[in-house]
Amino acid sequence: METKPKFTPSPNLKLIDQVRQVLRYHHYAFNTEITYCKWILRYIKYFGVDRHPRKLGAKEVETFLSHLATTDKVSAATQRQALNSIVFLYKNVLNIEIKDNIAPIRAKRRPRLPVVMPVEETRAVLNRMQGHHLLMAELLYGAGLRLMECIRLRVNCIDIERGMIYVRLGKGGKDRGVPLPKTLAEKLNTQLETVRRIHTAYLAEGFGEAWLSEGFARKMGPGARDLGWQYLFPAKKRSVDPRSGMERRHHVLASGLQKAVRAAVRRSGLTKRVSCHAFHRTYPGYCMKSFS
Repeated sequence: METKPKFTPSPNLKLIDQVRQVLRYHHYAFNTEITYCKWILRYIKYFGVDRHPRKLGAKEVETFLSHLATTDKVSAATQRQALNSIVFLYKNVLNIEIKDNIAPIRAKRRPRLPVVMPVEETRAVLNRMQGHHLLMAELLYGAGLRLMECIRLRVNCIDIERGMIYVRLGKGGKDRGVPLPKTLAEKLNTQLETVRRIHTAYLAEGFGEAWLSEGFARKMGPGARDLGWQYLFPAKKRSVDPRSGMERRHHVLASGLQKAVRAAVRRSGLTKRVSCHAFHRTYPGYCMKSFS
């Protein structure tokens, strides 16, 4: 069986631009691109910009990762993130196999109990939220959605007649359907009408094409301007796609919902460390799955 040849980045580019080129070739998420580039730059600066990573090896990688664990006191997940970034640099950009030879000092894993809120506490937080942030928090709790699954919902993901929400490319890149809470049907109808009104004005201004993956966008063509592909929670303003340079209306930022939840928790007087993920954990289906 023939193996697909590796993608070779342009030799005329700077190293970090070569990293970006390879990441985009393999369709890595933009947030992953930012994270990998950040760790690779940090690794290079640790040993000095005059030393190219080709001149460094497993020993230097171990030294850097051990420094993160012993001096910077990073978590095990953060150390693993740094390791994955550096391994990607060597394996996919520089074509150097290195991972099996690395044995750094490991950061300690500190298992923590999940924060689960009873109904009274959940209601207290939700009662101190409003607008689309309230609806998103209710979806996290009532439908068991994760933060980014909710943020990335599109109009065609909502089927009020069948009482279903379709999650596309959820955790692990999998699709799934979850029941739509009946108590949210009216609110979702209102939100859909809001998106329809925004999109109509958007089209009149000469815009309206939603972001789709590169291959799917070619397949859809003008269909990317259809209402069904618009985000259920669109951003207030248009923004320029950092990769394609196209001006579009993207979805709202996850940080907006996170700040709204933290503010509601403070106003409710709770002392727990409640985050958006606590709503997902409090979802009855999650609890039954966790303790069964």
